[in-house]
Amino acid sequence: MNIGELGTNAGVPAKTIRYYEESALIPPAKRDTNGYRIYGPADVARLKFLRRARSFGFSIDECRHLLELLNNPNRKSADVKNLTNRHIAELDRQMKEMRALRKQLAEMSDACAGGEGAECAILDALVSGS
Repeated sequence: MNIGELGTNAGVPAKTIRYYEESALIPPAKRDTNGYRIYGPADVARLKFLRRARSFGFSIDECRHLLELLNNPNRKSADVKNLTNRHIAELDRQMKEMRALRKQLAEMSDACAGGEGAECAILDALVSGS
């Protein structure tokens, strides 16, 4: 199948496929005599795996590690679990940061009259950094 068909079957755009190939997340495609990339069912499965892992927020490097584990028959599930738990901890950190940002924005919004005048506590807070 060509890159367009692969993208349709795996649910990712051709641009993502090219990026994953450049990032060595998928092996370089075989080429037809006309130079077009040729893909098979294993490529579809690999891209679906990557799409799913990325949907959980795993980084490219984490996906690379997950693929290494997936393809290693001697892997330890503890290694997969440890990687996942580190990712969960990072998500927790990001969520805490987002809650703090939301709180600050809500306080700024509450301080703004929101009327017809030019005075705006939100812009003042952004300018002053406080």
